[in-house]
Amino acid sequence: MTKQQATGGRPLRADAERTVRTILEAAERVLSADPAATMEQIAEAAGVARTTVHRRFATRDALLDALTAWAAREFAAAVDATASDTAPPLVVLHRVTARVLEVKIGWGYAMNRAAFSADPEVARVHADVIGRCDRLFRRAQETGLIRAGVDLEWARRFYYALIHEATQRDDRADVDALSTLVVDTLLYGIAA
Repeated sequence: MTKQQATGGRPLRADAERTVRTILEAAERVLSADPAATMEQIAEAAGVARTTVHRRFATRDALLDALTAWAAREFAAAVDATASDTAPPLVVLHRVTARVLEVKIGWGYAMNRAAFSADPEVARVHADVIGRCDRLFRRAQETGLIRAGVDLEWARRFYYALIHEATQRDDRADVDALSTLVVDTLLYGIAA
């Protein structure tokens, strides 16, 4: 879902785009604390009138769908900003992991919804990210960072599980430390 789809296909003015972003950020905060929160509670947290929320999002489901799509775009942008086919795979792995953790922690409610989204754009974004991850893992294997013979699909699934677990920790504030923990566990396991 594009920014324009939140308003029925019309391009958003800069002030309207800021309002939508404010509503979506408030929705993330409020729904993370209370998944049953109302549109009125979200409007209050955003500092806008309930009618403003309803003007941008006709229903609660429309708001949730927009929130999920927004988070998926943030996720893709994080990967796009840090993934590289020229930098050493270890450097890319650390950078991507840190940015993905930032998004998954900051947009946790919406990112959890993305797994169940019927929105084809959300599915496309996640498929693209999987493709980028697979390419990174192949490069890592080709350069010897990941040993030959490792099942790369399994490695990716393990990596995703590590990222998920890192987002569940109480000490999530230090994203660089979490990134190092994820990458070190992925590459070196827990053996002495």
